[in-house]
Amino acid sequence: MKRDLAMAFSRVTEGAALAGYKWLGRGDKNAADGAAVEVMRTLLNKTDISGEIVIGEGEIDDAPMLYIGEQVGIGGDEVDIAVDPIEGTRMTAMGQSNALAVLAAGEKGSFLKAPDMYMEKLVVGPGAKGVIDLGKPLKENLENVAKALNKPLDTLVVITLAKPRHDKVIAEMQAMGVRVFAVPDGDVAASILTCMPDSEVDMMYCIGGAPEGVVSAAVIRALDGDMHGRLLPRHEVKGDTEENRIYGSAELQRCEEMGVKANVVLKMEDMARSDNVVFSATGITKGDLLEGISRQGNIATTETLLIRGRCRTIRRIKSTHYLERKDPEVRDIIL
Repeated sequence: MKRDLAMAFSRVTEGAALAGYKWLGRGDKNAADGAAVEVMRTLLNKTDISGEIVIGEGEIDDAPMLYIGEQVGIGGDEVDIAVDPIEGTRMTAMGQSNALAVLAAGEKGSFLKAPDMYMEKLVVGPGAKGVIDLGKPLKENLENVAKALNKPLDTLVVITLAKPRHDKVIAEMQAMGVRVFAVPDGDVAASILTCMPDSEVDMMYCIGGAPEGVVSAAVIRALDGDMHGRLLPRHEVKGDTEENRIYGSAELQRCEEMGVKANVVLKMEDMARSDNVVFSATGITKGDLLEGISRQGNIATTETLLIRGRCRTIRRIKSTHYLERKDPEVRDIIL
């Protein structure tokens, strides 16, 4: 994959973030997501790639999406793309922190192809690489990570999502003396924090979306961390109701069609098969990882985290955008 594609992908997430920002605090997460999707699709289709969306976002909450199998680009390198046009649609709609536009790209065959469903995730940084096993109890994983990091268990920091489905594991971890940071949404950013030298986060555990899981696997591999995942049908996550079982059965059928299995531990290398990847994330709202967009009239400032896996280069890019100078098909959405 050509080196200059990294900057092209950063422009894609910048555009998606600017589109989502227009809907900041307006209470309509699907409108925000739809705008980001439209701009991301438009910009990908102007990029010198022969790209395929191998994992997209949207089916879980009936939002718009870049669909799995969609072809993008004007021709060039064959590239697989995993996207989450807005990670944190609810946070964008409510004006909360940590909303991002994210994209991971790699050479063909780089990423797991899976339905848009739930995934259980366990992520650590380089210091605990090789010691996690999602097939073992959480308590054992916590003890192994603490041992690998040479830290007492009561100084270990785990980040998770503040969801009712995590209440039991949060209580379990706190009973062990572990410090738990529970954030409303945003497990891609939470995963990356495990690998940032200036972060106090040691581990991320949650049940979230599979698209975010594949994107996380790509960037965690690029940062030399470690991750395990496990696909879960909706009725095992949201409750065994008739509606959830119908959704879950459809997800399991799609897993079979796509050649993947639910309830099986996936290692990082199963989800991101190459380190020749590019990861780009642009902040929509201010968060732990990135600054949010600042806009005064038709001038906006963005911050983007751009990571190239093969050379392990990490860039933070501050950009100023004169919005009225954007291409018409983008300008009409972001203004």
